[in-house]
Amino acid sequence: MSDVTTTEPDDGPAPVFGLLAEYKTTADLIHASKRVRDAGFRDWDTYTPFPVHGIEKAMGIKMTVLPWIVFGAGFTGFCTAVWLQWWTNAIDYPWIISGKPFWSIPANVPVMFELTVLFSAITALLSMLLLNGLPLPSHPLDLSARFAKSTDDRFFLLIQTSDPKFDAEDTRTLLDSTSPLALEDVLEDRVTSDKLPTGVVYGLIIAVAASLVPFALFASARESKGPTPRLQAVGDMDWQAKFKSQRHNPFFADGRSERLPPPGTIAFGELRDDDHFFRGKENGIWARTFPPAFEISSQKMERGRERFGIYCSPCHGLVGRGDGMINKRVESLQTGRDSWVQPTNLIQDHLRQQPVGQLFNTITNGIRNMPAYGAQIEAEDRWAILLYLRALQKSRSAQLASLTDAERGSLQ
Repeated sequence: MSDVTTTEPDDGPAPVFGLLAEYKTTADLIHASKRVRDAGFRDWDTYTPFPVHGIEKAMGIKMTVLPWIVFGAGFTGFCTAVWLQWWTNAIDYPWIISGKPFWSIPANVPVMFELTVLFSAITALLSMLLLNGLPLPSHPLDLSARFAKSTDDRFFLLIQTSDPKFDAEDTRTLLDSTSPLALEDVLEDRVTSDKLPTGVVYGLIIAVAASLVPFALFASARESKGPTPRLQAVGDMDWQAKFKSQRHNPFFADGRSERLPPPGTIAFGELRDDDHFFRGKENGIWARTFPPAFEISSQKMERGRERFGIYCSPCHGLVGRGDGMINKRVESLQTGRDSWVQPTNLIQDHLRQQPVGQLFNTITNGIRNMPAYGAQIEAEDRWAILLYLRALQKSRSAQLASLTDAERGSLQ
């Protein structure tokens, strides 16, 4: 409420602003509201210390336009967020990050949500104030001592004299028939000044001017250049403490920047406690069977054939005889052939007899000129390669007598 100042009263008594009725219970107020509504009054209102369920129906209040206004504001905020992010990321300043698209809905949902809520909330508050004619610096009811109970335990109904149906005697008779605790004429306010105090006016001007200063500083900093860093309200990302690896860090007692892992720590996914699967051994000796963790199937065979073609065939050839493209390239050269050692023929007998675990170790750690492939090929794929290699070895060394009649027939 604005400051109260005493002014010279106009000649004659103050005109009546309205007729105020006081009630003790909400039921009495609702009953009176229905009577006033049915009488056809327009300029009237009720006042309660707390929300009263059903009072809006009793007063005949129709649905307000506020939800539609808020919906429009929310939709505007949503469209603003969509346009802003699309224009900044895809048009004004495209930023390539790991091949991600310049514009995609999932990445922009948080800002869409935030602006929708922001526009809706601000519009709801401002529209509510405007539609209700608020804020009011003063009101004739402020001068009524009885009306002070409206924030405590009494309920009031006011019919204004500005209503076309208002008649002093008929309106009083109508309200008196609703059994109020009291009826009171509310006079126009001739005490409170209708002008804002000078201090408030100058305070608003100073506040608005001061609010523009930060934006002016931001614009100046954006367009200007200088020898010193710009001022930052929150400089954590620029001024955060940073220590490179293997550098001294006084924060820790041992002076290390890097923290040593606790004893026994194993990297995620590196718990390789199955010797048969990860090392090709059983009870310390080379395993002669595939590990139980590896499921033998036609899909694994196909996977092994594919991996063999990628990693093994360049040297060993497609059928494993050591005549891959690298060997053929060396043989075609005029120099270097004397020092070249042809890759191993994987079909020869001693490799067919070699434990499969030992072959797994060879792929993992390498042997002689063959490099280690443990870092490039997963353990599952190494066993798949061996599965395919065993099939190659069997296909190149099978005896006719070992075939079934059906298999002999397919060869014919």
